[in-house]
This record gives sequence, structure tokens and C-alpha cells, in this order.
Amino acid sequence: MRYRLRDAHHVLRTPIGRSQVLSGMLHRAWPLMSRLAGAWRRTALRRTRLVAVIGSYGKTTTTRAVTQVLGRPVAPQIELNDKSFIPLALLRTKAGAPGAVIEVGIDHPGQMREFAAVIRPVACVVTSVGSEHNRSLGSLEVTRREKAEMLRRLPPDGFVVVNHDDENALWMAAQTPARRLSFGFDERSDFQALESRLVWPHGTEFTLRHPGGTATVRTRLFGRHMVYPALAALAVAAELGVDLETAIGRLAGLPPTPGRMELIPLEDGVTILGDFYKSGLETIHSALDFLAQVPAKRKIVVLGDVSEPPGPQGPIYRAIGTRVARVADLALFSSSQNQAYSAGAASAGMPRAAIIQMPGDIAAVTARLRELLEAGDVVLIKGRDTQRLDRIALALAGRRVRCNLDFCRAMPTRCATCGMLERGWDGLKVIF
Repeated sequence: MRYRLRDAHHVLRTPIGRSQVLSGMLHRAWPLMSRLAGAWRRTALRRTRLVAVIGSYGKTTTTRAVTQVLGRPVAPQIELNDKSFIPLALLRTKAGAPGAVIEVGIDHPGQMREFAAVIRPVACVVTSVGSEHNRSLGSLEVTRREKAEMLRRLPPDGFVVVNHDDENALWMAAQTPARRLSFGFDERSDFQALESRLVWPHGTEFTLRHPGGTATVRTRLFGRHMVYPALAALAVAAELGVDLETAIGRLAGLPPTPGRMELIPLEDGVTILGDFYKSGLETIHSALDFLAQVPAKRKIVVLGDVSEPPGPQGPIYRAIGTRVARVADLALFSSSQNQAYSAGAASAGMPRAAIIQMPGDIAAVTARLRELLEAGDVVLIKGRDTQRLDRIALALAGRRVRCNLDFCRAMPTRCATCGMLERGWDGLKVIF
């Protein structure tokens, strides 16, 4: 993120501005950080079995799940997965650690090759490949080719754990001679979920078929799509010598990733399903799939923008609106494509009174929701990361929210810990 010198005093007046300056400095330190991390990997971590988690969706929860089953501490907050934050993760790994798990994301061609040279993984997990990088990388073919650079770095005795239900992930796994373990609902998977069951409001339970037999797995994660991180973690654990019963027990204690299908109960009997961090087309449908299963007095969807829609926006938004109408009793759209959302919902039979269009004003959306909510309601809140719809959940949960930006790309700061959440921007210039 670039700042003009004349804006320096505005940036330094706020805690988030100072955080962004430090973050920017860290990103610019990539040449130095990558050399330091590479040296640390070759010396202090030369015997450490590093597992890299790559893909378009599910990386963060998969990273946390693998970390959990390996018996290592899971970070309480989401950590960034690109540029200098990757060497920083390596440098934070203790010398001689038996294993470590690093999530790796990219947004430009050539990045994965650089990251792979620093990490030098002994294993990779491939979660899925989807439309998330439609604009930055151009196509699924380019996306999978770029991400596969990490797999090409695997040693001959390394291994890859791949989602068997995703053809692009399977293509990536074929780019390395390393041995392969697969996971998924497909019967050809080495670690297969035979079925999954919602245990509301506690989590998800599924039957695992693995090379040694079957087992029952219980997690605190929500949704069929959250079975994949559990399966991947158990496959990695088995390959790294962790007893399966031990791994399953550890997995049961993993809480949902903050802001990723996170259950937030409110005092008035309302339950929020917070899914604020990504809004790719695939993730929206996965969230709606889950909401369809939830027992509730009423199901309400609060929906923002789609991240990098793969094609003409109008038809995509109308199709989502149609899907919302089949799942929810009430829809509140806060997007640049409200008309398309609403047209789709109306065409599917949702009553006009149940379709609410709102501007991108967090305070206004929150106030409207407060008027509508009743005990027993379940509310799915989902939108593009830069919309920061988590502020709605924070306000409904009792936090004072005065920040009313309609666009925020500050990283890695999150709303819950941001110094501007309660302070607001009155009299201050927004630079980022």
C-alpha cells in the first residue's frame, strides 16, 4: 500500500495507519526476509517437516486443522499467507521443531515459485481451486499452474494430500512424482467421508473411511465444505505417524476459524453465522447449502458483494438471488448489485416484502436488522472481505461500532481488534 509523503501525518495519527505502515515495511522487506528465512530453513529447520497448504478455498481452516492434529498450538487469530508474512512464519518456528504448517496464498504469477524456494516443503495439502483469482490470475488453468509450483518443489520422498473431489486439485497433484494421498467424498479417496451430519448447534459429525477401517469424527466446524479440512488433517496426521485416534481426539477440540462459518449466539436468542472473510462464488453456495440444513424459526441472509465474479455480473448475482429465495425467509442485500440480487430472489417467488435493499452503510444495515430480528432467527452474514461486514455482527453482539467505512483493505488488522472500530473517523482523513 503506497502513501504520499504529504499524507504521512494523517497515517500516523491513527493506530490502524501505523499498523499499515509497519505492514507495508514488512512487505517491502521481502528480499531480506526471504534470505533470512531461507537460511533459517537450511540450518535451524533442516530436519523440520514443513507442510505447505495451498489452494483457493479452505486453506486457513485446513492449516489450523493440520496444526491441531499434529499437537502444535493454533494461532487464535487468522494470519496472513503471502509475501513477507511467509518468511515471518518460518522465522517464528522454533529451531529443531519436528514439524510446522504454513498456509501459502498468491495473487500474482511467479509468486508461488519464490515462496516454494524459501519453504522447501516435505509435504503439501491441496484444498481446491476456484474462481477466487479470476481477475488477478485470469483463469482456472493459470491459477492451478501457478499454485502447482509448490508441488514441483517436493522432494522424492515427500507427499501430497489432495482433494479428490476437485479435478483441478488432482491435476496439480499430478505435477509431482511425490506419493499421493487423497481425501473427499468420492469413493476413490484414501480418506473418505461416507456421510456428514449436522449436530446443531455443536458442529458436524461424519463417518470416516480410511485405509485401516472406519471411525466416527466429530468437529466443531459447520458445513459439508468444512469436512474437507478435517479429512485433509487426518490424512496428514496418518502420514506423519500420528495415531488416528489421537488425531481425531485433537480435531474435536478445534473451534471454527474466526469469521469462517463462525457461530455467534446473541443474548436475545438470535444466532449469527459469520462468514465475513471470503465471498467467492463457490463459498457463497457452500454457505447457503449449510443454511438450508439449519433448524431455525426464520432464516435470514445478509449478503454483500461477490469477490471476483467469474463472468458477467448480472447473471451471477441474479442466480445467487434465486438461490437465496429457496433457502431463506428474508434477504437483506447490501451490494453494488442489489437490483440483480433482488430480481433473482423475486423471480424465485420470494415476497417483495422479504427482499430488502440497503446501501453499503454498516450503521444503517445494523439498525434495519435490529428492527427485524426475533428470537429463534438464524442470520447468515456474508460479503467481500473489504466490506468488513463483521462490524454488523460486532454491533449486534453489543460492541460500539462507529467506523462506517464502505471499503477497507487494511491488513492484517481485523475489525474486532482495530482501534478505529469504536473511535470512528470523525475529523480524520482515511488514506488506505
